[in-house]
Amino acid sequence: MLRRLLYVVILLLGFDAQAQSQGVAVEQPWARATPGRAPTGAAYLTLVNRGKDADRLMGATTPAATRVEFHAYHRPEGTAGGHTGHQGHVMEMRPIGQVEIKPGETVILKPDGVHVMLVGLKAPLKEGERLALTLRFERAGEVKIEVPIARAGAMGPPK
Repeated sequence: MLRRLLYVVILLLGFDAQAQSQGVAVEQPWARATPGRAPTGAAYLTLVNRGKDADRLMGATTPAATRVEFHAYHRPEGTAGGHTGHQGHVMEMRPIGQVEIKPGETVILKPDGVHVMLVGLKAPLKEGERLALTLRFERAGEVKIEVPIARAGAMGPPK
């Protein structure tokens, strides 16, 4: 009996430590609608680390695309600052391997910043629908979310 009680206490302590390390909340997910045959789409969200340990967003999957990558905009060395699309003000998008979220930190994945790139879309993303997305964190493990799809060109989640 004592052995069983000790086992239960150890399990509970393990779950408590695991819960503290899994302090990442996913807030305000959204994606943009895509035109008919667009090969890629993008999703955005906010990651809040309420835990005591850093965590990393390591990967993601969705049935809507062949693969999911994380991308960031980068200004090539030697180009002037400013807005994208203006002559002499060049921004490039590059894949990044993972997204770190330090304890107490909020990381916003947004247009013209770090974002979730949906590569090899199997069908267009349609305004008003939802996208299933599974995020894989180093510590928190898998987190499944439903992502509402806003209009094409939207700069924030649908209202």
